[in-house]
Amino acid sequence: MKRTHHCNELRPAHVNQTVTLAGWVHSRRDLGGLIFIDVRDREGRTQTVFDPSNLSKELFERAASLRSECVVNITGQVRRRPEGTNNPKIPTGEIEMVATGLEVLNMAEVLPFPVDDPEVAGKVNEELRLKYRYLDLRRPEMARNIRLRSKVATAIRVFMEEQGFLEVETPIMFKSTPEGAREFLVPNRREPGTFYALPQSPQQFKQMLMVGGIERYYQLARCFRDEDQRADRQLEFTQLDLEMSFIDREDIYNLIEGVLKRIWKVALGIDIPTPFKRISFGEALNRWGIDKPDTRFGMELVDFTEEFRASTFKVFSGAIANGGVVKALNAKGLAGATQGQIETMTEYAKSFGAKGLAYIKVEGGEWKSPIVKFFNAAEKAALAQKLAIEEGDLMLFAADQWLNACEILGKIRLYCADVLKGQGKLTIPADRFEFLWVVDFPLLSFDKEQNRWYSSHHPFTAPVAEDIPLLKTDPKKVRGQHYDIVVNGVELGGGSIRIHRPDVQKTVFEDVLQIPPDLVRARFGYMLEAFKYGAPPHGGIALGFDRLMAILCGTPSIRDVIAFPKTAKGTDLMTDSPGAVEPKQLRDLHLELKVAKKE
Repeated sequence: MKRTHHCNELRPAHVNQTVTLAGWVHSRRDLGGLIFIDVRDREGRTQTVFDPSNLSKELFERAASLRSECVVNITGQVRRRPEGTNNPKIPTGEIEMVATGLEVLNMAEVLPFPVDDPEVAGKVNEELRLKYRYLDLRRPEMARNIRLRSKVATAIRVFMEEQGFLEVETPIMFKSTPEGAREFLVPNRREPGTFYALPQSPQQFKQMLMVGGIERYYQLARCFRDEDQRADRQLEFTQLDLEMSFIDREDIYNLIEGVLKRIWKVALGIDIPTPFKRISFGEALNRWGIDKPDTRFGMELVDFTEEFRASTFKVFSGAIANGGVVKALNAKGLAGATQGQIETMTEYAKSFGAKGLAYIKVEGGEWKSPIVKFFNAAEKAALAQKLAIEEGDLMLFAADQWLNACEILGKIRLYCADVLKGQGKLTIPADRFEFLWVVDFPLLSFDKEQNRWYSSHHPFTAPVAEDIPLLKTDPKKVRGQHYDIVVNGVELGGGSIRIHRPDVQKTVFEDVLQIPPDLVRARFGYMLEAFKYGAPPHGGIALGFDRLMAILCGTPSIRDVIAFPKTAKGTDLMTDSPGAVEPKQLRDLHLELKVAKKE
């Protein structure tokens, strides 16, 4: 019995047709001598009816023995459901199939968790779901996510083809470049003591493709980083990676806005407005305390440095005298914050090196805080006016160096938003998406411990042309041609216009980043050599495909949009990996383990 239709296909137009369905038993119900079995496949489900009055005893008993998730073929005749029994919740709810034949393709044991009840299945421990991932994938929510992932990937490929891009696969076995995140190393059996590295990104290869005249490249690239896991991080992940020649930043902005507009239309049926807002890195930190701001709600940071420069409150005036700033935000309606919530915010402040957290509650018409007594009338008036203070508000302060003060309040701002959402005082529609570009990043950041500059993005990012003379004289003022695309507080991706002149790239490597010349030659010599033979101006970007899908599917974890993800500890519970290897395998790789064996 070969199936003739999928389980979401039958409609009233198929009434009186004899059809065959194949799939899993979604549910079985015994009602008044009749057995109702909902059969489910990837597309949906259909109700089938087993009536003992027109079936053999053996066939009816076979149907009665089925349990959830048995695999079956069912043949029968389509009919309209009896009046009053339609199910409007499913597309096939107007019809049912009266069974005349049943083939059990595989029996299923009792499942470790149900897949037919969304409320119950959604509450199952995640580790159990990951151990039995093949069952978890049968849940309608997971099946929807995987289907949408495929649909979006196809939309991307169609769009990139329309824009004249070539899909090119770059190597998975690469050389180690330890300047970035920690890498996965692969020992080389053929030359003992040497290693490949799994790529953190195709960055260097895609630049070589531009030197090679490909001009427009993209791929849905697999990348690897040996980092601690979080809700938006996996050891292996996918990114939409692309590079273009003979372009500037505006070309990248237009392209990415176009592909995201296409994706949102295909996936959600939403027309997102373009062009996207653009803000500088400095403005993002000043207003929201983070370089990937969620602009869907207020609570913006406000500067009070001038107002408190001569304050008798020495915590504020002292920070300003040391070159710092005083910034504040108004968490509207949060004056009733519990002691535990205040302690959590205080710990956030301390994690950035602050000694504590200054705050003022506005309750019963009074400003309640030990620090209020230090403020004069002008300072209070400035706070009330610039923060739009009302009854029930909570003022939060940071007095520190500019970056630290911004980041402290940026972290607290997001925490306050979560608290307010939980209290029902802050509502953000699920279909609201605010895109923006963050631009004008500093090219370099300074590492006080190592007393040297390092790349804010990566060492291939081009400086703004007029800032190139400052590379050797005043590196902190050099702006990079880097850009991040952000939506709802999530960084979807980042990129830059690249350095294409060998002299500038050499200066950045050796004079600015202080990488020894011999190490530059060993790691990047081929790039500098390639640039001598006519490298075009080029730039690109990479979008986190898993993060993108998590946003489209409305889930906080990228594990819910990856077929076989790792746990927070980087393990695959289904296959029980990583695992030990045989001694012979280690001998072939000329490796000897120094770790103690686990009991």
